[in-house]
Amino acid sequence: MTQSTSTFLAWLFRMPLIRRWSLMYCVKPENVAEHSHQVAIVAHLLAVIKNRLYGGTLVPERAATIALYHECSETRLGDIVSPVKYSNDQITNEFKKLEAAAEQQCLDSLPEVLREDFADLLIQQRVEPEYAAVVKAADVICAYLKAKDELAHHNHEFSHVVEKLEPKLADLRREPEVAYFLDVFLASCGATLDSLASPS
Repeated sequence: MTQSTSTFLAWLFRMPLIRRWSLMYCVKPENVAEHSHQVAIVAHLLAVIKNRLYGGTLVPERAATIALYHECSETRLGDIVSPVKYSNDQITNEFKKLEAAAEQQCLDSLPEVLREDFADLLIQQRVEPEYAAVVKAADVICAYLKAKDELAHHNHEFSHVVEKLEPKLADLRREPEVAYFLDVFLASCGATLDSLASPS
C-alpha cells in the first residue's frame, strides 16, 4: 500500500514560531506552543477537580488533548489579538469563518484514514460543549496569568487585559471547579522561586 506524505506535523511544529500578543510589547514573549501546553495543563486540572469534587464525568485526558489542538487554526492565520478580532460583529464573523476554514485545512492535511480520529479535536465546532467550556475556562485563566505576570514586571501594556479578564473570571467562578482552581492554585503562580522552594 502506497503511503502519501502529510504536512500535518510540519504545520503544528511551527507553533513555537507564532508569537502571541503580537501587537503588544511583552517583557516575556509567549508563543502558541507554550500557551497551548499551559491551557492543556489547566484544562486537565479543571476536569479532574470537576470529577473528583463536583460529580463530573469528563475524561481529563480528552480535555487536555483538545486544549493542545485548540489553536491549530493559528498555524495558518497567526495569532489575532482580541481587541482586533472582537472590534465589531462583522470582523468577528469574518475571523470565525477564517478560523473554521483553517481548522478544516489542518484536518485535510492528515492522511484520510486518520481524519475521523482528529475531526472532533481540530474542528472546534465539533468539540462537545462540556469540553469546550473547560478549555475556554483554561484559556481565560492562562491569559489572565500571563497578563498578571507582565504587570508584575511593570509592563502596563497589560493593564487593560487584566481589567477585561477579571469580569470573565468572576463569571467563570460560577463553575465550582473554576472557583476551586482559582482559590487553590492562582496565588502561587506569581510567587518567586525562593518562596516556592522554601519549606511550607
